[in-house]
Amino acid sequence: MKKLTLLFAFLIMQTTFAQLPKGFVYAKELIPDLVEELRYCTKNNFIGEAVDGYENPVIIMTLQTAIALKKVQTILKKNGLGLKIYDAYRPQQAVNHFVRWAKVKNDTLMKPQYYPNIPKRKLIPAGYIASKSRHSSGSTVDLTVIDLKTGKELDMGSPYDFFGQKSWVKAPHLEKQHRKNRNLLQKVMTKNGFRNYMQEWWHFTLKGEPFKNQYFDFLVK
Repeated sequence: MKKLTLLFAFLIMQTTFAQLPKGFVYAKELIPDLVEELRYCTKNNFIGEAVDGYENPVIIMTLQTAIALKKVQTILKKNGLGLKIYDAYRPQQAVNHFVRWAKVKNDTLMKPQYYPNIPKRKLIPAGYIASKSRHSSGSTVDLTVIDLKTGKELDMGSPYDFFGQKSWVKAPHLEKQHRKNRNLLQKVMTKNGFRNYMQEWWHFTLKGEPFKNQYFDFLVK
């Protein structure tokens, strides 16, 4: 029954969103109340400018990922909470942009906000910037939890895309509330088919992702 339901949803989505590659959907079409904040379309990111490949602030992901996130959203809403997504599918050209930027050592406009304790020259060796990203396979998401009444994000102890130890899922010296909020996010995501990335509390990849090790480069628009 589950396989038939997934296939039915897949066929509907492919008919509705023929402009996307097969297997991909716009997240809000499946989860209408999802909050999106695609910072890579703006200057509010660690580069300080719009990133290559992001033409419109829309979240795209694989159908399987959207179905799993819909389950997460349903669970959170029972407690007055919801998801905010910062990024999902990421074009390879955006990843290339990150690498080019990381090699320009004097471009440190956003250093105070995003990597205050790490020299920019170490961002690639330390693994914060890489030539390939799981995001480009379409089943990895960056997200947080918000209070539906206020729209405010739960305080996780570090901001999204902060390069440093305090963004680790189990970072030392976290305040009690920060750890509680992170545990909430980790628990609801892992129970609904995702695995986390221990160095970034916001980063999750769908288990059994359909396009593993495939790196797409179509535009986000």
